[in-house]
Amino acid sequence: MRTQRVMESIPNFNTLIEKSIKNNWNKDALTDYKGVTLQYHDVARKIEKLHIMFESSGVKKGDKIALCGRNSAGWASAFLATLTYGAVAVPILHEFTADQIHNIVNHSEAKLLFAGDVVSTQVDPTKMPEIEGIIYIPDYSLLFSRSDRLTFAREHLNEMFGKKFPKYFRSEHVDYYKEESPEELALINYTSGTTGFSKGVMIPYRAMWSNFDFACGAMGEKVKAGDNVLSILPMAHMYGMAFEFIYEFLKGCHIYYLTRVPSPAIIAKAFAELHPAIIIAVPLVIEKIIKKRVFPKIQNNRMRLLLNMPVINRKVRQTIRDQVVQAFGGNFFEVIIGGAAFNQEVESFLHRIEFPYTVGYGATECAPIICYADYKDFVPGSCGKVAKNNELRIDSPNPAVIPGEILVRGLNVMLGYYKNEEATQQTLDKDGWYHTGDLGVMDEDGNVFIKGRSKYMLLSANGQNIYPEEIEDKLNSMAMVNESIVIQENDKLVGLVYPDLDEAQRLGFTVNDLENIMEQNRKVLNDMLPAYSKISSIRIHKEEFEKTPKKSIKRFLYLSKCF
Repeated sequence: MRTQRVMESIPNFNTLIEKSIKNNWNKDALTDYKGVTLQYHDVARKIEKLHIMFESSGVKKGDKIALCGRNSAGWASAFLATLTYGAVAVPILHEFTADQIHNIVNHSEAKLLFAGDVVSTQVDPTKMPEIEGIIYIPDYSLLFSRSDRLTFAREHLNEMFGKKFPKYFRSEHVDYYKEESPEELALINYTSGTTGFSKGVMIPYRAMWSNFDFACGAMGEKVKAGDNVLSILPMAHMYGMAFEFIYEFLKGCHIYYLTRVPSPAIIAKAFAELHPAIIIAVPLVIEKIIKKRVFPKIQNNRMRLLLNMPVINRKVRQTIRDQVVQAFGGNFFEVIIGGAAFNQEVESFLHRIEFPYTVGYGATECAPIICYADYKDFVPGSCGKVAKNNELRIDSPNPAVIPGEILVRGLNVMLGYYKNEEATQQTLDKDGWYHTGDLGVMDEDGNVFIKGRSKYMLLSANGQNIYPEEIEDKLNSMAMVNESIVIQENDKLVGLVYPDLDEAQRLGFTVNDLENIMEQNRKVLNDMLPAYSKISSIRIHKEEFEKTPKKSIKRFLYLSKCF
């Protein structure tokens, strides 16, 4: 089998880290935006010091080390130190509550916890009884220790480092742990999902390598050593880790971390300053930049008239495209969008102006990539074709027409869920297929089109399948709608809408005005929908919907709420 042949040829992953550090020794590696910069040799030095702390505190190969904090050069260095020591990394999203962090640390049996500036003030060591120590990410100082050896190592770290490297630390000193098999566990990633229940996804080294191998093929020489990259997504999420950190670090890029909350205004400013070579983002970031910075300039009568005049239409589109490209820094190969459904109005606009974007599809359980297509080959509305080193099928009697569950098999697929054999057996079948829980169709060229999450699918009174995301996508493009979710109450569909309150205030709209606008939206929306999926009412939700770190709405919070 081809997959088996590839397995036998997989290079050692930690050797790739080692080679990148040696080959890019004096290049800039990691920068906290508007802050400190670490070169590759600085990262190597931090890795060695952390290895001394690990060894001194009794951490063994295969032990778990948790990391929880906002993206930073310190977080990235600690993660690399964990893998290259032979320990198993447990990245934890810093948006999780203190109780969730405690539970994940305990469930994973982590020996150490690296905590960021905010997280360090929230966690309680007494609620993590098995942990040996808590290390403060910004300077690697000890916040808490149950180990005299760990305390001693931290207090005498420079002295111990000096004894190990008596003259000076050089690239030839870099020699990392080599995993014994591609099947060896590299990290456990706890998903938040949108069901309110986290599971520890066990990612082997082969899946880490396979995603890197895919990225090398997808981006080729478009992203080179020394190129700038902006890290927007949390590294504790596999999407951000694989394609804004691991790939770029192994290529010798210079990664910038937005240590502040990455609002669209801050991101746009950073794009303009850094001119990144590739942009990886979730739809929400792209949509907000387009809606706030581009649409206001072009949604006027004069521009609409020009766009509809065949003679100058192409030149106008090119002018608009150039403006949008500049809004994202002007130097990128393409914009890759994933993590959630993309708004069709924005996608249609980007396609019309021939903007270099593509929409991918993935899951934590695949570390993360499942589907992708280069922007030149990308079919709008799809999420590309199955990624390299994997195979995909639609569980449907007619996959091109009838939506079925998307199944994936190959090198990207996880080992299972940590200490949860029941969930593993429900998700991974005996033939190695990962059941995504997503519904889709696939055309004859292999392009995959997502139709929704199977667990979100609603059933109409006459037995018709209703995919709420498709309705929400249309609703999100309507007047004064920021975001929405569609729920079912008895036999009726109800739209919950969080309106654009800033715009409403600017225009002087009252609550009554907004309700009238939403009723008009409902009528327009229903004209586009079949009878069985029409919306009976729209209710205004006065606060932004709660979201997971990848900006998916936590639907389970709203399914039975009254507003």
